[in-house]
Amino acid sequence: MNLYIICPFVALITCQLIKFLGELIKTKKINIYRLLNGNGGMPSTHTTFISSIAMLIGFKLGFDTPLFALSFITSLIIAYDGMGVRRESGKQANAINILLRKEKISLNLKEQLGHQPLEVIIGYLYGTLIAFLFSL
Repeated sequence: MNLYIICPFVALITCQLIKFLGELIKTKKINIYRLLNGNGGMPSTHTTFISSIAMLIGFKLGFDTPLFALSFITSLIIAYDGMGVRRESGKQANAINILLRKEKISLNLKEQLGHQPLEVIIGYLYGTLIAFLFSL
């Protein structure tokens, strides 16, 4: 059993369940699509996924290894992308959707793409928790 593959997927699946349940509680509506859609929301699934593998490497192989350094830096890039590039793409999609509605064009771009910094931080902490549990 390869913990380095299983751990991130457990983190990903449970993170999506958290988002699904959070949305269910907030809206009181079941949105099955939310289970499959990892973009946007609390916590960041992308960050949870990558941080779980990075931190599992640290817990199991050591935080002073080149493999941990590589995975940790990669996780920071992915987290930054979630807060930066993808978040800005969501803002652009929102602006385009407003223009499309004004022109009565029935195209609707997805707006929920990126994350607030707190969503990324919580995602990183959740991924670290899952990695810690897998390292025991």
